[in-house]
Amino acid sequence: MKLSTFARVRQLDGWQAVAFAATLTERSLPNYQLFCELTGFSDPSQYRNTLDAIWDWLANPKARINLDVQLEKTELAIPDAADFDSYGVYPAIDVGISLASLLLLMMDEDPQGAVVVSKLSQGSVEAYIDATSESQLSSEEIKSHPLMQLEIEFQQDLLDSIDKAKRNKECIKALRQMAIAEGITNIGLEIS
Repeated sequence: MKLSTFARVRQLDGWQAVAFAATLTERSLPNYQLFCELTGFSDPSQYRNTLDAIWDWLANPKARINLDVQLEKTELAIPDAADFDSYGVYPAIDVGISLASLLLLMMDEDPQGAVVVSKLSQGSVEAYIDATSESQLSSEEIKSHPLMQLEIEFQQDLLDSIDKAKRNKECIKALRQMAIAEGITNIGLEIS
């Protein structure tokens, strides 16, 4: 029997769980950056810098990150949906929670952080499909939507890549490249 995406993610640990969550967060980061640019909410470079530090740690295990400070900065930069009337706040919130979950995973405070990021990424896609649909869609229609199929396929391909991977700079560089290779975020926004 083939394991579901979430079951496979639950089996990841250590650097593989961090790499999986970092790749999904990298893929969705432009959703947050666009929200910040359009609303002036926050400086999107803070999330970029935190994610860069995580990639550096993955490529260089001796690299140091002050996880407590990064988590505090990340949490302060998560927008509050009540303060905005545009849909873009929701994918931005998901990116912030994903980055916080990734940091908590690295701090050993949430061993299921990669599962949280996986579910948030799929949830963002589901919410986007629902918000942009002209009619109410069934769960089967959402599951079969091309954007959701792309998301599921991306996560499965990412898991396959991580299963075969050895932790080294080339591997980490390839995973980071995988996040942007399609040229779109998880909700289909073009990556510039």
